[in-house]
Amino acid sequence: MPFTPGAELADTIVDASQSNLFEEGQMVIATPSLPDGAYSQYVNVNAVFPIPASMSWQEAASMFIIYHTGYYALKQCTRLKEGETLLVHAGSGGIGSAAIQLGKVLGATVIATAGNDEKVEVCKKIGIDYAINYQEGDFVKKVKKITNGKGVDVIYDPVGGEVFHCSRKCIAFDGRILIVGFAGGEIPSAPANHILVKNYSLVGVHWGYFRKLYPEKVFENHEQLMSLYQNGLIKPLIYKEYTFEQLPTALDELAERKTWGKIVLKLS
Repeated sequence: MPFTPGAELADTIVDASQSNLFEEGQMVIATPSLPDGAYSQYVNVNAVFPIPASMSWQEAASMFIIYHTGYYALKQCTRLKEGETLLVHAGSGGIGSAAIQLGKVLGATVIATAGNDEKVEVCKKIGIDYAINYQEGDFVKKVKKITNGKGVDVIYDPVGGEVFHCSRKCIAFDGRILIVGFAGGEIPSAPANHILVKNYSLVGVHWGYFRKLYPEKVFENHEQLMSLYQNGLIKPLIYKEYTFEQLPTALDELAERKTWGKIVLKLS
């Protein structure tokens, strides 16, 4: 402490006199140098990335971390191939919706889980092949039915806990489970004998550390993501824009799982 939340932001360059990379008036995405988060009038940043003029402020403020994480995970960590099957958990959320879109870009058949019928419909609107309401029964059985008993080749899991254990039951032989986070609150452990028998891989996705070690590759990935956006292949899913005064309400709705996609805070 003191700590200010907010992990990404979008704004305009107002003074480029000290830079040979950016111009005055250029639209950019930036990431704060913690503990100075983006919910502030003034923010120190550790990196700045250009965005196309066709991108809205709401989209710009919503896309950096979720699409970079998904792109790194699916293309570089697990090398998702055309024709493979991908299961995305929490598909209607920010990180899940980005993974769905990127999975389709890479040529996969994509299945998603979501927590209610409204969120299932959200998944369908962004191009999912199959959407499952996990509140209405065992998603493992449904995934096996969709894949004719084979299971999925890749699982994108930002939830952890019991969702991870169920995922192990529907991963295909020689498949890959991407461990993206533990939004469910429980960090699970995997029995090594089960991994051996089904011959699958557990792949950690620590994009923040990748970014620290290979910043030049992050800039390369950013250029590719901006190209996908400009070609209409990816588009951030935005639930709602809030004023700064509405921030407590926005965070409460997020914590109570009332939202889908990303929420955006407008400071001015």
